[in-house]
Amino acid sequence: MGNSQKKVPGHGEGGGSHSQPGTPGHRRSHGNSTANMKEVQGKSTAVNGTLPAGKNQDEPQSCSPAVTGRAGESCNLDAPCGALPPPLARLKNEGNMLFKNGQFGDALEKYTQAIDGCIEAGIDSPEDLCILYSNRAACFLKDGNSTDCIEDCTRALELHPFSLKPLLRRAMAYESLERYKKAYVDYKTVLQIDISVQAALDSVHRITKMMIEQDGPDWREKLPDIPMVPLSAQQHRREEPSAELLQARAARAEEEKARKAEARFTVLKQEGNELVNNGQYQGAADKYTACLAIKPNECAIHTNRALCYLKLECFEEAKQDCDSALQMEPNNKKAFYRRALAHKGLKDYLSASTDLQEVLQLDPNVQEAEQELELVTNLLRETLLAGAQG
Repeated sequence: MGNSQKKVPGHGEGGGSHSQPGTPGHRRSHGNSTANMKEVQGKSTAVNGTLPAGKNQDEPQSCSPAVTGRAGESCNLDAPCGALPPPLARLKNEGNMLFKNGQFGDALEKYTQAIDGCIEAGIDSPEDLCILYSNRAACFLKDGNSTDCIEDCTRALELHPFSLKPLLRRAMAYESLERYKKAYVDYKTVLQIDISVQAALDSVHRITKMMIEQDGPDWREKLPDIPMVPLSAQQHRREEPSAELLQARAARAEEEKARKAEARFTVLKQEGNELVNNGQYQGAADKYTACLAIKPNECAIHTNRALCYLKLECFEEAKQDCDSALQMEPNNKKAFYRRALAHKGLKDYLSASTDLQEVLQLDPNVQEAEQELELVTNLLRETLLAGAQG
C-alpha cells in the first residue's frame, strides 16, 4: 500500500518528504509561519453548527460509535465508509479517531495509507477520495504545513467541486501564507455554499479591511474571479419568503413609517405653535410647512400657517391656505375669518365682507367678525364712493 510503513512526523516534528503516486508529499512548511497558521485558526474557528451536521471545520468525517476514543468519545473502526473496502475504511476511521485525540501526525499517516490504497486498487469513488484528501489537509493545517494543505484541498476539490470543508481549509491555509486574494475568493465561495459559516464571514471582513489598506478603493478589480456556486451545491440557501410573509413585512414597514411620521408631525406642530406664541411667525410658518409635507390634508395646519402669513403680510399665501382648509372643512370658521382678513389685505373688501358674513352665520357670537365686518363695510363704501367720484 505505497509507503504505508514510513512514519510521518507528528505535530511539531521534523522529517523528510513523504510522497506517493498521485498525492503530494508530506513536506515541512517551507517558509510557512506556524504562528500565522495559529493566528488564522484562532480567528477562524467555527462554532458547532456553522458547518453541515454541526461539524467544526477542523474535524474529519466522523465514524460510527463503538470503540472509545478521547474523553469518552467512541468510534467503530470497522464502520463502513462509502464505497471504500473494509481495510481502507478502517484506515480512515483510525485516522478520524487519532485526529480527534490530537494525534495529527499519526492521523495523517492513516489517511495517506488509505489514499495510497485507493489509488493502487483503482477504486472509483471520487467522493470518498475527496474526503480522504480533505481530512489529510486538516492534519497539514494543524501541523502548520499550509503548502501541502492547499495541495490536498485542491485535489479534493478537483474530485468533488464546491465541497465546503476543503474550500474552507484551503482559504485558511492561503490566509496563513498571506495570499489574501486567493483566501478571499475561497471564503466567498464558502459563503455561497453556506451563508452561516461564521469563520468565513469573519475572515472576509478581516481580509477586506486589509486589502482596502493595501490596494485602495479599487481592490476588487485585482481579485481573481469568484466562481458561481450552482444551486445544487448550496447547503443553506435563504428560502424565498412567501407572498403572505412579504405582505406582512410590508404592512409592518408601513405601520412603522406611519408611526415615525406621526411622531415627527406632532413635534413640528408643537414647535410651530411655540414660535407663534413667541411672535416668530416666519419660523412658525416653516414648521407648519414641514408638517404639511408629512400630512398635507391637515386642515388645522393650513389655518395655522394662514395666520402666520397674515402676520407676515403675505396675503395671497394666507388666502390660498384658507382656500385649502375650506375644501377640507367647508364650515371652518377660522378659515373663513382668516381668508376675510387676507381679502382685506388684498383690498378685496367685497370678498372680505362675504366671508365675514359666513362666519357670523356659522356663529353669531364671534365679536371679532362683527367688528371686522363693520370695518370692511366702511372700506367698501369708501372705495365705491371714490370710484364714483373718479
